[in-house]
Amino acid sequence: MSPERDLYSGLIRLHILHHAVKEPIYGLGVMEELGRHGYKLSAGTLYPILHRMEKTGYLQSQTEREGKSSRRVYTATTAGKRALAKAKVKVKELFGELFEEE
Repeated sequence: MSPERDLYSGLIRLHILHHAVKEPIYGLGVMEELGRHGYKLSAGTLYPILHRMEKTGYLQSQTEREGKSSRRVYTATTAGKRALAKAKVKVKELFGELFEEE
């Protein structure tokens, strides 16, 4: 992992959690959304993040079938919603410090 990607990894997870709180998400949709924000993730990077977030208890998933195809859809758990609410407070505080006038 590049030093820059390592620096942004927490932001990526928060971004994923933010969207999973709003609505069900799936891998390709997340990659496209993150891409719009300048994060270029491969499936080999994204899916382990989703799996770790599920194992941690922030996301839950289920397989949705559509005809012959299926995809895993993730939603935020109660623990994920609480974690995001706490993170928002910390991010707001950090944002204030990063952009305060000197």
